[in-house]
Amino acid sequence: MVMSVQNSTDLTPASFVLNGIPGLEDMHIWISFPFCSMYAVAMMGNCGLLYLIFFEDSLHRPMYYFLAMLSLTDLVMCSSTIPKALCIFWFHLKEIGFDDCLVQMFFIHTFTGMESGVLMLMALDRYVAICYPLRYSTILTNPIIAKIGLATFLRGVLLIIPFTFLTKRLPYCRGNIINHTYCDHMSVAKLSCGNVKVNAIYGLMVALLIGGFDILCITISYTMILRAVVSLSSADARQKAFSTCTAHICAIVFSYSPAFFSFFSHRFGGHTIPPSCHIIVANIYLLLPPTMNPVVYGVKTKQIRDCVIRILSGSKDSKAHGI
Repeated sequence: MVMSVQNSTDLTPASFVLNGIPGLEDMHIWISFPFCSMYAVAMMGNCGLLYLIFFEDSLHRPMYYFLAMLSLTDLVMCSSTIPKALCIFWFHLKEIGFDDCLVQMFFIHTFTGMESGVLMLMALDRYVAICYPLRYSTILTNPIIAKIGLATFLRGVLLIIPFTFLTKRLPYCRGNIINHTYCDHMSVAKLSCGNVKVNAIYGLMVALLIGGFDILCITISYTMILRAVVSLSSADARQKAFSTCTAHICAIVFSYSPAFFSFFSHRFGGHTIPPSCHIIVANIYLLLPPTMNPVVYGVKTKQIRDCVIRILSGSKDSKAHGI
């Protein structure tokens, strides 16, 4: 690809080429099938959850408002990457404009941060519900939920915006081929012949500010929850309290497990783990939570199951009466 020269010190490519999963080019078509299937499940599941939460009065409660935030975040997160990845796998449409690449980078990193933040808010929600059940509705009012949700979103936006400026300022003279399925911050920065130390340091700082802070809050919340549950005298009450946290714990596992693997393998196993494995895990990190969260919450949450059964039985009754 021909790169346009803006001035003597700043080389900016007109576009980048996303190379997919290097080393597995012959397998792209087969890799695309599980990606496409998971993306379809994610879209249907999260849209279905949003529909239920919006129209079912019984789900107009803080826990489900946070779940709606999680579903919206999941939809944006996977839609920022998977359609382009499928275009690479199926049609070899690998080119992406320089500005489009920065926009994709912004959405990916903003909403992965938002995902972590919403999981933290859901942990706080479970803490209030179990430790202060009589004050639950007065502590988590709709205005409070809206404010903390907006604060979580703005946190991600304000911390990620510098990524785009730090990346845009770099001179790119090492080609324009990105060995990835999407525009990851450091994958783009590594194409620069300039000093990317600031990018690397800022990326690590943001990971600690968002991921580290959220994990700390989740850990403290569940420590307090565990203390409260253990102190309950009734075994049924303990089981019921634990069951309200099961779906959220599963969501945390699905979200943070691939993130931790990617983070530590890049830093401690970079030479032993093939690049294709890193890229597949990076895609799973963005695709697994949106796919599994609606499934887990649909199976584990009685109120959601009851709403689905009521809607399905209502439609069957309508068909039976010829409506």
